[in-house]
Amino acid sequence: MRGLVIKNTGSWYQVKNTETNETTECKIKGNLRLKDIRSTNPIAVGDFVQYLLNDDGTGMISAIDDRRNYIVRRSSNLSKQSHILATNLDLVVLVATINYPITSTTFIDRFLASAEAYRVPACIVINKVDLYTKEEIEYLEAIKYLYESLNYPVFAISAKNSQDITEVTNFLKAKTALFSGNSGVGKSTLINAIAVRPIAKTGEISSYHNKGMHTTTFSEMFELPNGARIIDTPGIKGFGAVDMEVGEISHYFKEIFQISRDCRFSDCTHTTEPGCAVQRALEKQLISKSRYQSYLSMLSDFDSGKYR
Repeated sequence: MRGLVIKNTGSWYQVKNTETNETTECKIKGNLRLKDIRSTNPIAVGDFVQYLLNDDGTGMISAIDDRRNYIVRRSSNLSKQSHILATNLDLVVLVATINYPITSTTFIDRFLASAEAYRVPACIVINKVDLYTKEEIEYLEAIKYLYESLNYPVFAISAKNSQDITEVTNFLKAKTALFSGNSGVGKSTLINAIAVRPIAKTGEISSYHNKGMHTTTFSEMFELPNGARIIDTPGIKGFGAVDMEVGEISHYFKEIFQISRDCRFSDCTHTTEPGCAVQRALEKQLISKSRYQSYLSMLSDFDSGKYR
């Protein structure tokens, strides 16, 4: 039988049969774990799998269909390189907040670089606009201008008040989309607003630290009335240079990659080399300083040996 993995709860996977829509709790057949899969989880939400039914009504996953794509984050388990967040995606959605809590531009850029690396289209949803001061709204507009100039769709919304939700809902129509972001940015509240019913658990913000508290423990897929499949993930602290070579990092910053074609050296790292077109563009403010700093922070992952 063939099914779609719609939830991962550690060692168990909820698999929805592609013909009957019945859901079965499955485990992985032992020999699957012996394959050379460079991640902490051999199967992820979004995978299409082959499975067999056991006498007790549970299932055993025996094979994984080929993936169209996937996206990963750095793993908290230092013995592995990555953790697959989801597979077979049409879109990744970064839910961010200017405040309550703060989403840094470094986090945004690392997320977008990961999306570029795995060839998954990305967009940004800036939530909680109902809470922002005049200065925060001005900063939001600057952020929106920056990323839209790089051809990333940006939506500014209030999930709590269902403000400007329709545009996001229409954009997601019939797409399989991964929702990601820091804890507390309102991913689950946004999913509920789009679905017009409570399907995802929501939590509160810690007023002491102005940071979110984890409410989503495992990745889970929700099917919405407009044909969208949304995958909610636990709050993520950071994306890193997972499965990337140091010379590839600049390829995943669109504007840096485009300008780098004019560099004197083909292996230019855009740091100290003479004849660097990226450095010239930075001086002329043709490249955002914050984007360049994010690029340097990803290079520093290699200098620190974080992923080696």
